[in-house]
Amino acid sequence: MAKFEIIMPKLGESIIEATITKWLKNPGDSVEEDDALAEIATDKVDSEIPSPVEGKLLKQFFNEGDVIPVGKVIAVIEIEGDEDEEAEPKDASKSGGSSEQKAADIEDEKKSVASSEDKAEGLVDGDYSTASRFYSPLVKSIAKEENVSLHELEQISGSGKDNRVNKNDILEYLKNRNEGKAQKTETQSKQQVSYAAPKVEAPKVLAGMGDEIVEMDRMRKLIADHMVMSKQVSPHVTSFIEVDVTNIVTWRNKVKDAFLKKEGQKITYTPIFIEAAAKTLRDFPNVNASVDGIKIIRRKNINVGMATALPNGNLIVPVIRNADELNMVGMAKRVNDLAGRARTNKLNPDEIQGGTFTITNFGSFDSLTGTPIINQPQVAILGLGAIKKRPVVLETPQGDVIAIRHIMMLSLAYDHRIVDGAMGGMYLRQLRNTLEAFDINLAL
Repeated sequence: MAKFEIIMPKLGESIIEATITKWLKNPGDSVEEDDALAEIATDKVDSEIPSPVEGKLLKQFFNEGDVIPVGKVIAVIEIEGDEDEEAEPKDASKSGGSSEQKAADIEDEKKSVASSEDKAEGLVDGDYSTASRFYSPLVKSIAKEENVSLHELEQISGSGKDNRVNKNDILEYLKNRNEGKAQKTETQSKQQVSYAAPKVEAPKVLAGMGDEIVEMDRMRKLIADHMVMSKQVSPHVTSFIEVDVTNIVTWRNKVKDAFLKKEGQKITYTPIFIEAAAKTLRDFPNVNASVDGIKIIRRKNINVGMATALPNGNLIVPVIRNADELNMVGMAKRVNDLAGRARTNKLNPDEIQGGTFTITNFGSFDSLTGTPIINQPQVAILGLGAIKKRPVVLETPQGDVIAIRHIMMLSLAYDHRIVDGAMGGMYLRQLRNTLEAFDINLAL
């Protein structure tokens, strides 16, 4: 009988690992072609791994909850055919060489991992028990060998997911330290400590008689961690502006039936606001940016994230790439497609990656406005309030008059490290002018 290896698939260009959330087949189970073997998760997107062959699941190499690199063998299926040796976990990127050489490589890899874990063993429950983030056994081993204290390790900026420090990060730090670039004098160290913000711990909360305790699901935990991190990283400032959107309301009422008949889908206000916001970003590159230490990264592309509420109460942010290049019809179709697939958990992992600016719609729930939290590593997020009829004063050649107009509030939360009140206010003002000048004769 031959053995077929199942690897962790590459689910998107920017995806390097995934978590096995549930095995759907167990060793010994019969497997049909296209049967789902396991459920996996990357950030907020859940997927399944289908079997490309028919046979019997022979072995699983990882447990539920394990984080697996893309390309790693996770299971073996026994299929009809000849086979000389049993498969073991390895990287799918390795190929060529004799079976003896492959076996030796695998054994060396196992010994290397075991050695790293042994060297770091005493640190997991000891010196590293108070660490603020996860460190792999390999990183702990290097830190131990090079006498890197936990305090030093906590100061290293990680390039991995959730600021995780990987092998290259700590080796780069050691290189700089050994060259004297990362050394601090005793006085500098004291100053560093004096300027550091005190560590904040959440208060202990006790449940009372009759209280219901519900554990957060995986997505809610991710959202909670991301929101807390954003408030710690960015000094948030929020500016507000009122917009007269009467022209937009008039135009939509005029074209919505024809659009539904022609395109087979509805046109909402959302694509109108996303199109205007994206094109306004062209004139404000610092609002379409990220911050890396003391460097400002101005993004070439304008990729707008669209915060979407899910039926279970959670939130996901699919991304409209190059949003400033889409016309109204293209934008409406893209918005409807992403929103629909987001609510049915059918988004691809790449479709929630790479956003440079985010828009969230408070008006969907009749809220007048709100103060959104920046979606890191972006530096700004636009909030859309509810559209309400209000009496307003209009200036006319014949004098001021009071009229009923459709008014909404826009809120812009921005990172005060690189976006000042003036820039935030100018962005909102230009966006307002664009929306108020909307052409009611625009043809679709």
